[in-house]
Amino acid sequence: MIWGSTVRLPRGEGWLLASAPGRADFLNTHQDYKGLPVVPVAIKLRTYASGRLSGNREFKVASLNMKDSGGKFVDSFQAGGPLLGGGWFGDYFRAVVNVLAEEGYLEDAEGAEVWVESEVPVGSGLSSSAALEVSFLTLLNELYSLKLSTRDVAELAYVAEHDELGIPCGRLDQYGSAFGGVILLECRPPFRVERLPSNELLFAVFDSGVRHSTASIHPERQREIDEGLEALMKMNLPEEVKAKMGYRYFEPKWEEFSLGELEPYLKRISETAAKRIVFTLKMQFSTVVAVKLLKGETLPPAEDELLDKVERLPRMEALGEIVNYQHELLRDLYEVSHPKLEKIRSAVLEAGAYGAKLSGAGMGGSLIALVDRDRAETVLGAGLKAGAARGWISPPGEPAKIHL
Repeated sequence: MIWGSTVRLPRGEGWLLASAPGRADFLNTHQDYKGLPVVPVAIKLRTYASGRLSGNREFKVASLNMKDSGGKFVDSFQAGGPLLGGGWFGDYFRAVVNVLAEEGYLEDAEGAEVWVESEVPVGSGLSSSAALEVSFLTLLNELYSLKLSTRDVAELAYVAEHDELGIPCGRLDQYGSAFGGVILLECRPPFRVERLPSNELLFAVFDSGVRHSTASIHPERQREIDEGLEALMKMNLPEEVKAKMGYRYFEPKWEEFSLGELEPYLKRISETAAKRIVFTLKMQFSTVVAVKLLKGETLPPAEDELLDKVERLPRMEALGEIVNYQHELLRDLYEVSHPKLEKIRSAVLEAGAYGAKLSGAGMGGSLIALVDRDRAETVLGAGLKAGAARGWISPPGEPAKIHL
């Protein structure tokens, strides 16, 4: 489905159309829930929501995607109603409406009739749920004249998914979808957002066809880090090290650590926990380097093998090197890759991509490749030939918006 086919959605007097992009995980994957900054990139695939006020207290939502697949595709509910569970698609809309009601935005407001259609594949690591929530919130913001900022929309979408639905996500998905483009998102209050230069960037995005569930991957890695931190906190650490530590994965001041500070102690904890902690520190440092490259700033002074390598390369090649480095960390130290992702990745690198890495929680889902415009079609073809279920060439996508 492309924009032209949204004629399937209701249009006309009283109807408004909103959309929000999916997002790919560009840099610092699996770090947002630790409070570390992340760099999402919005993609051209979007979720569209068309709606109008209903004239009563009822919200009625319908999914054209669910209808096409032959499933139940309509849900009706009122603000404050329960979630139905069992993977029911309507729970995403119920969660958004409940959060708006709890925040006082829907007092005495009538309901709405909403139809949605999405280009973003479900379970692919491209944030189909965030695109759904953000497009729905963008629509309601306009329908009810709520005057929500882009940040408000992103934060309310996060609260709906994390608090109301109970999904252990960070803010990467919702903020990436709401703001669009390429952003640096600080994942500790006040959740600062900085738009990064992205005119040079072009991506090939691949859906491996292997479905994954964030609900199982995130808690397991978080538990492994917690076990490592607990073991470290029992040791006789120097005070300056202990002051930056914590017992839970989100407590340490990760960005203030150097690997050298912790290395002597990591040998005394389990190999799995040590891998997860080393991953966290190396991903963070490589992201700092990549952001400086994107902004054209001087690279940080450090004795580091990655830094030595990228300093000698042209900018796009250097960024590709970091993308590859981060994938290798995800594969070898966080252990969230998949044989099919590896096969697709090898093919696109051989076809001339600057770099390629998994996007999302991993264990399947999607892969993104940083590409040159002249080689983009060749890279796309190579990924599809290697077994990707679908693929797209995408510049950084537009933010969530109302279509006039």
